[in-house]
Amino acid sequence: MNKLLLALTLALTTTLGATELPIEKVQLHSFNKSVALNAQVIQLSNARQSITSLVAGHLEKYYVKPAQRVKEGQRVALIESIVVSKMSAEYLSLKKQLNATDKNYNATKNLYAKGMTSMQELNNQEIKRSQINAQLTALKSQLDTLGINASKLTKATANFVLYAHSSGTVSALMKPLHSSVSVSEPVISIVKNQAYYIKSFLPLEYATKVKVGDKIVVEYAGKNIVTHITQILPNVDEVSQRVVVLSSVDEKVENFFINTYLKSTVYFGNSAPLLAVKKSALSFFNNEWVVFVPTMEEEHHEEGAEHDANKKEEHEHEEAGHQGELSKAQERDHLGGDEHGDHEEGEGEHHEEHEAPYSLKVVKILSQDEDFVAVEGLDEGEEYVSDKSYYVKSLILKGALGEHGH
Repeated sequence: MNKLLLALTLALTTTLGATELPIEKVQLHSFNKSVALNAQVIQLSNARQSITSLVAGHLEKYYVKPAQRVKEGQRVALIESIVVSKMSAEYLSLKKQLNATDKNYNATKNLYAKGMTSMQELNNQEIKRSQINAQLTALKSQLDTLGINASKLTKATANFVLYAHSSGTVSALMKPLHSSVSVSEPVISIVKNQAYYIKSFLPLEYATKVKVGDKIVVEYAGKNIVTHITQILPNVDEVSQRVVVLSSVDEKVENFFINTYLKSTVYFGNSAPLLAVKKSALSFFNNEWVVFVPTMEEEHHEEGAEHDANKKEEHEHEEAGHQGELSKAQERDHLGGDEHGDHEEGEGEHHEEHEAPYSLKVVKILSQDEDFVAVEGLDEGEEYVSDKSYYVKSLILKGALGEHGH
C-alpha cells in the first residue's frame, strides 16, 4: 500500500509539473456597481423593412426564401403588371412618334428656308415635337422609378422586379404566389443587419443612477455580449412596473432570435478599487469559492539538490574501491534483506512526501464584472492560478480519493 501511495503522489506531482498553469498576481481593480436584470431581444420599428409594390399586379415569383440573407439592391420578387406593360408600350410608341416628328420638323424647316412653307407650319411641327418629347421624358422618369431601364427597352414588358433597399435577413414572405398585389401593399419583410436591441427592465430605485452610455452585458447562447444603453424610456412597463432601458448590440451576433428572454447585468457608477482575480481563477470546492495558489517549494528544491549531491558522492565513493561491500549488500538484498529494503523504501517515502505544489484558499466574492472578481481572503501581490483551476481541482480530488483508499 505504501508503494501505491508513493506512485499516486509521484503521478500527481509529475502531472502538475508537466502542465503549464498560468500564474498571476492579485491586483487592485476598479469595479462599477452592477445589478442583474431580466431582458429581451427586440428590434425597433425602423429596423424592419417592408418591401412594397409601386404598381398593382400579379405576384409571379420569389427570388428569396425566409431566413435568407440579402444584400442591398438584390432582386427579391417578380410582379407582372398591366400598368407596366402599358407604360413600356407607350414609351416605345412615343419614341417612334418622336423620330417621325423630328423628320417632319426637319423637312418643314428646309421648306421654310426655301420659302415653300409658312412660319406657322414650322411652329406647329415644333409644338408637336416638344409635346411628344415631354411625354417621353415623363414616362422615362416613371419607368426609372420602377427600376426599369427605359433606354434598354426594345419591346413592351409587363415584368416589374422588386429589389431590397438595404442588407438584412428575410423574415417573412407576406403574399402567396400567384396572388394579386395592390399598390403599396407589403410583399416581403426584411430585418436589417445588426439592428438588434436589448430591452432590459430596471428597478425604480436605480432609475436615476443608470445613464445613457452605461454598459449592459447579456448572456446569450453561452456567450457574453456587451451592449451600451442608448435610451431610457419615460414610461414604466405596466406589467413589471420597472423602467425600460434599451441598449444597442454593437457586435455581430449569429442567430440572434427576436423576442428571446435572457439575463443581463447593468454596470454603472464607480466604486473604490478592490483586490481582484480573474474570473477563470475561481473554483467551487466543498460548497465554497476557492482560488488555487502555489505553495513555497524552495526548501524542497534545496533538499532535493542536497540529496542528489550526496547520492553522487556515494556513487563516486563506491566506484573508487568498495565493489566488494556493494556486492555483499546486493547479495543480501537478493536473499531477502527485508530490513535493508524497508529502510530504503522509508527513505524514498520521506523524500517524496513533500508539500503539494498548489493549495487552495477560500475567498468571499465582493463584486465582479465580465472579466474580474473582487475577492476577500487574498493579499495584494499574492500569486494565484489564473486559469485551468478545474485541472488543479481534479488532481486534488484524485489525490484525496487515493488517500481515502489507503
